[in-house]
Amino acid sequence: MASAKTTSATLESIFQVQSKFRQDFGLHKVKAIPNKNYKPHGTKSYVYLLNRFGFQPTKPGPYIHRKSLRQRGLAGGDAPAGGRLRFFTELVKQNDDGSHDKVTAENQQDDSEYLCEVTIGTPPQKMLLDFDTGSADLWVRSTELSKSDYKSHPAFDPKKSSSFKKSSGQTWKITYGDGSSASGDVGTDVLTIGGLSIKHQAVELAKTLSDQFASGTADGLLGLAFPSINTISPEPQPTPVVNMITQSDIPKNAELFTSAFYSSRDEKENSFYTFGWIDQDLVKASGETDIAWTDIDNSEGFWMFASGSATINDQKIDLSDNKAIADTGTTLALVSDKVCDALYEQIKGSSYSEEYQGYIIPKTITVDDLPVFSVAVGGKEFVIQKEDLIFAEADSDNWYGGVQSRGENPFDILGDTFLKSIYAIWDQGNNRFGAVPKLEQTQNVSPPPETEG
Repeated sequence: MASAKTTSATLESIFQVQSKFRQDFGLHKVKAIPNKNYKPHGTKSYVYLLNRFGFQPTKPGPYIHRKSLRQRGLAGGDAPAGGRLRFFTELVKQNDDGSHDKVTAENQQDDSEYLCEVTIGTPPQKMLLDFDTGSADLWVRSTELSKSDYKSHPAFDPKKSSSFKKSSGQTWKITYGDGSSASGDVGTDVLTIGGLSIKHQAVELAKTLSDQFASGTADGLLGLAFPSINTISPEPQPTPVVNMITQSDIPKNAELFTSAFYSSRDEKENSFYTFGWIDQDLVKASGETDIAWTDIDNSEGFWMFASGSATINDQKIDLSDNKAIADTGTTLALVSDKVCDALYEQIKGSSYSEEYQGYIIPKTITVDDLPVFSVAVGGKEFVIQKEDLIFAEADSDNWYGGVQSRGENPFDILGDTFLKSIYAIWDQGNNRFGAVPKLEQTQNVSPPPETEG
């Protein structure tokens, strides 16, 4: 995948067009609000990724995927009774005696680090959603759920929206490796994000939510990946960004969205997204004259790009043919064992913990003890700031590392641990990903508060 750069003159002209568009339409940043209920937990975050992406770990620990024999269930029903016997892969927890336990919502981080406000319907109904570049569904808690599943949440009520239209014959279902699922029916309505109103947006109304989905703080999820992985049946439906483009809601040279995340370690709660425009001040503050672009391979529905190298304290590691995805729905950064092992070899006192199924770092560590670590996005490497190499408390003596093993997953997953170090430009119209550095001047390795965001 080729890497490209815009010239300063071209960038300035793009900024001028976007600035006028922003003023004309009254567009504004969408605040990525720190979730006050979010409590960072290393192992639970890792188990969530095992569940979501379905990869087998390569390092020892209690959580694995195994094959089990189940009855598929009779046609027309969800109950696993009757029907043919089939092998399913499921995520389980191994016990010391060799037995296995089912993985539940309690075993994994099922909450969102950031929440973003949107409105749906006429008159508008406010919802706080998890914006996720690793999925392509827009689903919301709805009044079609049992009241116990939305009693403490706003629930979208289609009957109160004059612009809602039910989509006959369309359903949706998301299923994870532990058997958890969310499902329901579909309609279209007006969706407003950051001042942009998108008509005829497919909205997936939750009718059933298992504990994994019901226990989170968000009122639903807004997927920002590519429509090929949308779960609506019989045919996937366009995502909000695709509809922005096809309905000409955003300028031709700004068929994009951007994200900037900050850590509450620094008492900054100004994380945000933009849609249809780039924050000029943040690009200029990076000290870069150009945005570094790389082409996206969206064949699997993700924001995937070449990531052919990593560097640890000036020691470059060649990773020819390696790929990575940028994913706002992931908190950690998962890389190959080759890179992961090399990184922790350079962190004094760190070790791999089978109990926590991840690398841990002693709390005695200082900023100066941590290595300079960078990963490639196309042809340019970006540093992951030192403070984000530490993710959360593991125990009274250790931190859980922000970078962990991707196991047998065929690509790296670069989540918030990485994304906090860049200003990301997700240019869907040109099928490319852009970035400039966004590093805190002072690195703080003291623990993030329990309300990390």
